[in-house]
Amino acid sequence: MTRPSTTRPEAVAGTFYPADPAQLTAMIDGLLDAAPPASAPPAAAYVVPHAGYRWSGPTAAHVYRELRDRAEPFERAVVLGPAHHVALRGAAVPTVEAWASPLGPIAIDLEGARRLTERGLAVADDRPHAPEHSIEVQVPLLLRVQVRAMLPVLVGPGDPAAVAALLDAVAAPGTIVLCSTDLSHFLTDEEARRQDAATAAAVEDLAPERIGTGDACGRHPLRGLLTWARRRAPRVERLALATSADTGGPRDRVVGYAAFRLSA
Repeated sequence: MTRPSTTRPEAVAGTFYPADPAQLTAMIDGLLDAAPPASAPPAAAYVVPHAGYRWSGPTAAHVYRELRDRAEPFERAVVLGPAHHVALRGAAVPTVEAWASPLGPIAIDLEGARRLTERGLAVADDRPHAPEHSIEVQVPLLLRVQVRAMLPVLVGPGDPAAVAALLDAVAAPGTIVLCSTDLSHFLTDEEARRQDAATAAAVEDLAPERIGTGDACGRHPLRGLLTWARRRAPRVERLALATSADTGGPRDRVVGYAAFRLSA
């Protein structure tokens, strides 16, 4: 009898980011070197995009440069993301012990996952995680900034207060919270910048109720993060706001990206 795999294989290596370790390392290091140095200590949480590195990498690099510049790496990342491929209500954590990447595996915080399921804050289900890119694209970046463990949480429709309770259950010293989301999709560049500016203002105002269906593909985890941040990390700073047109995409059909720092 074959023993079930305890490692989730990559789903989007070679498409969203290079599958070759040397090429991937060089790409990430180039993105981080080009990003502004950290101007403040790393925060309690960040919002970060999740498109292909070719498109959203420069925006995401604002976050990961801050993590790289930290004197001591975070021990663990709690990463919230949307489920693009499998219908999901509430939150889901994986059961596997690690996720593979071209740069090696990242350990999964099974103790944190167990805490969430025992408290009824998430279900244990690998199915929505298997094809999903929103959290996977963060893994090589996390490894490159020396974060070796991760608690991946996919978030679907539900009460933002439940996501806030989930974060309260797992946030701890040595842990960084990341919310993975892109902004508007497939508008013209002019339309996207106008809509994304309004979404960015909602994030800065900690106003999850102002983030609508077309504003962010990760609106459910983002609304939960902002609900949590009202009590735990109410200072929000915009690090970057861009569209795919800024990295060479056509201007008649763009995707919006943003990076934010949330601190106490």
